[in-house]
Amino acid sequence: MLTIKDLTKTYDNGVHALKGINLSIPKGMYGLLGPNGAGKSSLMRTIATLQQPDSGTIEFDGIDVLSSPHELRMRLGYLPQDFGVYQRINAYDLLDHLAILKGLDNKKERKEAVDGLLAHTNLYQHKDKAVSGYSGGMRQRFGIAQALLGDPSLIIVDEPTAGLDPEERNRFHNLLVSLGQEKVVILSTHIVDDVAELCPKMAVLGAGQILLEGNPIELTDKLNGQIWRKTIVLEQLPEIEKEMAVISKRLFAGETIVHVLAENAPAGFDATPANLEDVYFSTIHQSRKAA
Repeated sequence: MLTIKDLTKTYDNGVHALKGINLSIPKGMYGLLGPNGAGKSSLMRTIATLQQPDSGTIEFDGIDVLSSPHELRMRLGYLPQDFGVYQRINAYDLLDHLAILKGLDNKKERKEAVDGLLAHTNLYQHKDKAVSGYSGGMRQRFGIAQALLGDPSLIIVDEPTAGLDPEERNRFHNLLVSLGQEKVVILSTHIVDDVAELCPKMAVLGAGQILLEGNPIELTDKLNGQIWRKTIVLEQLPEIEKEMAVISKRLFAGETIVHVLAENAPAGFDATPANLEDVYFSTIHQSRKAA
């Protein structure tokens, strides 16, 4: 269990990134949804001991993370949003080097771990190729391989599928699911489908605050009967936005489809089943409206 209490962080430029975050994250996949600038990466970096908060506490399985960061790092696997690699070093040698840094000193055990992780991430056949020449999806899978070194019990992945094509995204999803339920795995993303497909528990973060938390299915069920849909021409959108709570708009086959949040059916709108995207957008909409 990862427990976060009253976590705050303000940067030197005055940006108030975290505003009293409180979360209890159990074993299994946990989704953290939020738009760009919501504070997701600030929270992930703080949990990963890459920066200190201004106040608050973080505890993981009895470890006081802020006062004993080294203990947490021994049990942590971290895939940041952007990670660099050495040029002209192949995947095997780089992962072997990272394993040494992780404390895997026994050469035989280290080789078994490196070979196993490259096979697990479907990269063994590419082990002699420089990671700098990998595709985006291959590099993300290598990122998971390095995050799994040392069999960590807490894994953080920050925006892992951004920019991946659908095939690589599915492959990456299957890889995350294979991590099992015996680890705390935090998936930080702005891609709603990632959370809908993978996570039994989630939270929505906006402007440095937790806006909503719960089970995706239960949160979606609560919104049923309040989402209404209509296909419009783009010129109608400004007027509709003035009169109604438009939570999302998208193009499909060249037409604009809007979803609005309302207790009763607006004229000309049809009822539509709620989905997690509606939960997310309605939460962000209501937060911005209250600000």
